Amino acid sequence: MLQSIIPKLPMRDKSRTKAYYVQGLGFAELADHGNYLILKKDEIEIHFFEFPDLNPLENYGQVYIRVHDIEAFYQDLVENNFPIHPNGTLTKKPWGQQEFSLLDPDHNLLTFGESLPID
Repeated sequence: MLQSIIPKLPMRDKSRTKAYYVQGLGFAELADHGNYLILKKDEIEIHFFEFPDLNPLENYGQVYIRVHDIEAFYQDLVENNFPIHPNGTLTKKPWGQQEFSLLDPDHNLLTFGESLPID
């Protein structure tokens, strides 16, 4: 019966969050309800709630996003000088995923992953 999961992440500044996701990552705005923002790209939808007092260094918001053709997606970000997490460059992981990570302006961790072919 379950269909999907939609993460809800904190944001301090809605215009900054929109710029990061819309201009930087190619998301589209679905709805803006004052202190609540809904963005979508392909089949991924992320909701954001306003949290002006958030200390980004104490934020543990995290999302894992499955990707098709992760190498092309990653390369596009690199070629456009999009900031990749310093500890999150594209890497093959021992758990059978190829992954990289980004930190948004509020330090929500976005990890993108694609399953590696089984040997």
